[in-house]
Amino acid sequence: MCVSENMLGWIIVVIKDNFLLKQIAGDYIVVPVGEKLVDFSAMIVLNETGVFLWKLLKEEKTVTQLVEAVVAEYDIDRGTAESDVGEFIAMLKEKDLVA
Repeated sequence: MCVSENMLGWIIVVIKDNFLLKQIAGDYIVVPVGEKLVDFSAMIVLNETGVFLWKLLKEEKTVTQLVEAVVAEYDIDRGTAESDVGEFIAMLKEKDLVA
């Protein structure tokens, strides 16, 4: 089945339980815990927007909810927010950080 861009807004995303966000020396770093602890490829550094989205993703959110939150928080246009959120979610999926 082909998923259209309109359908993507309804996809539900949530951070997996075995990752934590830690602030270390002024940087925000995603750290694996438990079974994932040995997977150093899962460690990533997040910018301010990434931290904002990560905190939202502690609970299930749709892509549309994330886009709306970014638009409201950063006062940017919807197209830019959709692009930024899409890139962030793709990176999290690539690193296997979201369910």
